[in-house]
Amino acid sequence: MMMTQMETTVVHYDNGYEEQYMLQEDEWDRDMLLDPAWEQQQRKTFTAWCNSHLRKAGTQIENIEEDFRNGLKLMLLLEVISGERLPKPDRGKMRFHKIANVNKALDYITSKGVKLVSIGAEEITDGNVKMTLGMIWTIILRFAIQDINVEETSAKEGLLLWCQRKTAPYRNVNVQNFHISWKDGLAFCALIHRHRPDLLDYSKLNKDDPLGNLNLAFDLAEKHLDIPKMLDAEDIINTPKPDERAIMTYVSCFYHAFAGAEQAETAANRICKVLGVNQENEKMMEEYEKLASELLEWIRRTTPWLENRSPEKTMLEMQRKLEDFRDYRRQHKPPKVQEKCQLEINFNTLQTKLRISNRPAYMPSEGRMVSDIASAWQGLEQAEKGFEEWLLTEIRRLERLDHLAEKFRQKATTHENWASGKEEILSQLDYETATLTEIRALLRKHEAFESDLAAHQDRVEQIAAIAQELNELDYHDVAAVNQRCQSICDLWDKLGTLTQKRRESLERTEKLLETIDQLFLEFAKRSAPFNNWMEGAMEDLQDMFIVHTTEEVQVKKLVPQRDSSLQEEMARQHSHERLRRQFAAQANLIGPWIQTRMEEIGRCSLEIGGALEDQMTQLKQFEHIIVAYKPNIDKLEVDHQLIQESLVFDNKHTNYTMEHIRVGWELLLTTIARTINEIETQILTRDAKGISQKQMNEFRSSFNHFDRKKNGAMDTDDFRACLISMGYDLGEAEFARIMILVDPSGTGIVSFQSFIDFMTRETADTDTSEQVVASFRILATDKPYILVEELRRELPPEQAEYCIMRMPPYAGHGAPPGALDYTAFSTALYGESDL
Repeated sequence: MMMTQMETTVVHYDNGYEEQYMLQEDEWDRDMLLDPAWEQQQRKTFTAWCNSHLRKAGTQIENIEEDFRNGLKLMLLLEVISGERLPKPDRGKMRFHKIANVNKALDYITSKGVKLVSIGAEEITDGNVKMTLGMIWTIILRFAIQDINVEETSAKEGLLLWCQRKTAPYRNVNVQNFHISWKDGLAFCALIHRHRPDLLDYSKLNKDDPLGNLNLAFDLAEKHLDIPKMLDAEDIINTPKPDERAIMTYVSCFYHAFAGAEQAETAANRICKVLGVNQENEKMMEEYEKLASELLEWIRRTTPWLENRSPEKTMLEMQRKLEDFRDYRRQHKPPKVQEKCQLEINFNTLQTKLRISNRPAYMPSEGRMVSDIASAWQGLEQAEKGFEEWLLTEIRRLERLDHLAEKFRQKATTHENWASGKEEILSQLDYETATLTEIRALLRKHEAFESDLAAHQDRVEQIAAIAQELNELDYHDVAAVNQRCQSICDLWDKLGTLTQKRRESLERTEKLLETIDQLFLEFAKRSAPFNNWMEGAMEDLQDMFIVHTTEEVQVKKLVPQRDSSLQEEMARQHSHERLRRQFAAQANLIGPWIQTRMEEIGRCSLEIGGALEDQMTQLKQFEHIIVAYKPNIDKLEVDHQLIQESLVFDNKHTNYTMEHIRVGWELLLTTIARTINEIETQILTRDAKGISQKQMNEFRSSFNHFDRKKNGAMDTDDFRACLISMGYDLGEAEFARIMILVDPSGTGIVSFQSFIDFMTRETADTDTSEQVVASFRILATDKPYILVEELRRELPPEQAEYCIMRMPPYAGHGAPPGALDYTAFSTALYGESDL
């Protein structure tokens, strides 16, 4: 009966975990038989593997299930492959002697951390093929495969990864498993060629000749690599799915045969790791330079706009300028605040990674230091400071100017309407033909005009005063105002002159007519009826010159209009009050909410008891809550825009202004981002330097105790006191040396990250330039230089090209053309040379 081979053999290890080999074709069942093809392959491979070790002791086996039955050669095999002595075997030939010897072998296997399941001494002694093959496979796993370690993967996975890396550059090879990936023989040939290119010409191999490829590999391995022929080429080709155990056993022999080459593999791995760190750091440096340049350019463009305090001439233009500023604060600046914060976070993270990896600190290009950005940003905010207040002041000024200008126009129009035609009236010569009575009537009319003229004196003075104020407030259309005011004043002076002349003419004519009247008095007495009639006529004529009735009618018309204006103003003020209350209601909620979140973040960052990951989780939750709150800020911005558009400048219902909320919100976003970054860098430092959570809590406790201002930093005196409390014997010179380490910029402030770096500076397990030089020397086979083809052969393409682009030419004697200086390159990676 064919076995399904789906069962799982579990090899138990005493280190606390179980390593499972879920090999579909590898497992056996106690009551079932192995697939005949696989059994044949395992017999041959396992026998050859055992003999490759037993021959070192001068013996071998012929039949794997028979020759291990007495346990003697089994114990010998274990002694050879382990280099250790097993207990003395029983020399008797009885069954119990054989079982005892097999048990000694199995006990030794168990002592190496393997718990054997379903394998007993009786089955081995009885020659059970399945159990014997299973036992040998367990030995192979423990002593030939388990210790294989490639890039933090071990055993089967490590061996598979080793094969994949070694054969990756070869055409028609794609190792994905330990069965069908090897059927055409090219994978075996690739392994040989990778380590011994002198043994075969891989370019001449044909994928369609699996038999030739397999036999070539097996023969070369046996002849030149001392690897016995464990597999049969025909068996592999004729089996749909070759036995995985057999293939793994044979491939593990290649791994161990090329153990010397593994030194180069380890060296290449170290170099790749170092270069990977360097490439990642360089990428972060490039991103920093790019972000810094863009941010500084934006600041350079924006600052002059904010510094420009040139007022516009009209309310519309100033309101447009206010809208531009509102867009700047709501749309343009907030992303830049985040960019600045992210830039600082990236810089701090980069410096932490450089410190952890034993690299020199990063110095940005000139003008792009964090301090340069902070200085430029300070200049931006200094220019921004008061800009909105200036805009609102200018709008108020223009609002008053518009009001004054309208008032000027109304008064000027009223006066001009009143003065219209007055010059012609005053210039009339009607008194020359008038009678004495008419003259007296004209005089009375003129007196009424003089009273009216005197009454208008105040209006003319008001017009002139308003014009003067418009001049002082720099009204944009002041020329037209001055011209109109001058015309009014000139006409006023002329009217005054004409009034005086007319009075003089009327009075002179009156005197003349009075003289004539005396002459006609006699005649008048005799002409009484006529005189009576004349007086009546004169009275009628006087009624025609009463002008107050029309003005009174006009005033009655204006009263309802004024009442309507007052009602409109009242409605406007009610609307303004509603806007004030609406804004205040939201601001009075948002302001305290921001303050509460700031306090929560501060408490979280100062917590001592919890793990850093727990703090990170909590901060991420805070960040999610904060981001989700953004629509409330946007709604408040809309309310604020309505208030500004309505020219409402005060609000007694709240102490919060929109600028208060904006600054608080930006500070909240910056604080949560910076705090998350601080925890991230602490986790980086902890993991890189092997700091326990207990140690980290102790560091935090000490730091918090001496952070007397509770601002997340210690000043120089606090730091000195902290070190003394921790047992440091500090002289001035020693303390100055330490301060250079923790505060290289000389700010007088020690951050928590700098404090941790100092406390753990000796514990980091980091690569050094000497180790990298030694790794390159291995790849260069002890030459003081390395060749381009060696780099491309030993390193992945990306890392190889990285080295080729940056390594300087080797300047020593005896080097071929194109030789590269790996020593100068390695020291430059760690800032130990000027390369």
